Amino acid sequence: MAENSPDLGGKIGYVVLGATKAEDGTRSVSYRLGGESDLPFIGMKTSLGSIPLVAFEICDDPSYWSPIVTSYTGDLVSDTPEWATAAEQQYGADLVRLYLTSTKRRGFDDFPSITKVTEDVLSGTGLPLVVEGSNEPAIDSEIFQRCGEAGQGERLLLGTAEAGRYRSVAAAAMAYNHSMVAQSPIDINLAKQLNILLREIGVKADHIMIDPYTGSLGYGFEYSYSVMERIRYAALKGDTDLAMPMIASAMDSLSVKEVREADPVIRDDIAVAWEFYAALSSAVAGASIVCVRHPKTVPLLKLAFRELWAGKKPGEF
Repeated sequence: MAENSPDLGGKIGYVVLGATKAEDGTRSVSYRLGGESDLPFIGMKTSLGSIPLVAFEICDDPSYWSPIVTSYTGDLVSDTPEWATAAEQQYGADLVRLYLTSTKRRGFDDFPSITKVTEDVLSGTGLPLVVEGSNEPAIDSEIFQRCGEAGQGERLLLGTAEAGRYRSVAAAAMAYNHSMVAQSPIDINLAKQLNILLREIGVKADHIMIDPYTGSLGYGFEYSYSVMERIRYAALKGDTDLAMPMIASAMDSLSVKEVREADPVIRDDIAVAWEFYAALSSAVAGASIVCVRHPKTVPLLKLAFRELWAGKKPGEF
């Protein structure tokens, strides 16, 4: 198949996440994402860039998290740095994605705690870190500045920038040399427009990751998959405004009816299956990073990626 793959002429640009001690950071590993000049998993290894990575999502206020995850994980979710440690040492994640859910409390303005939780998570894991802000425009500028400063030198991935609110994320990313997530609502043209806006205000292309937004299986995922394929194909045909690596989250998978109302005896298995197939499909569509929340999903995805990367079907040895 590799010999017959079409030469589309374009190439996905690179984004570097994490900085090791040799790179003046403290991470145990750094990743250079991108570089693909072919469709996912079907070309020569030299045209495929890097194998997709699995990010494990955690938060600093578990009351906003799925009860499926909190009941499975137990008291660990109340200690964010330890949760980050577990993501690396127990679950085998490639990255940690921190959601600052504590900022959802109305009137929250304890900015020093945002600095501390970011610093504590960086101390709890040596993996590169993705940090999600408050999603509250009134405080996001301060939130991202705090996170950016706390992670200075670590090459974080800050998110999420949207068309209506991207300047605060961009300002922190540019001030502290971090990359950022650019999210658009399942539309290739809106994804391109947002990237253009970011580049016009000074964000470099190699500091942008595209999040086309990922629906759940049976709840709009087919639209997400189609848009991701179109983004990747347009980039490989030479559209530099879309030639950035993609990131996708399967977080909505744990809130669908089929998972919520599953028999408690098998609910964890159902939740993992829902996350796994959404994340795997996202990688097949072109995502360089897939994000999940159930600990059991991480090793399954990593095994599937290794097998697909080696030219095998999942489960084929």
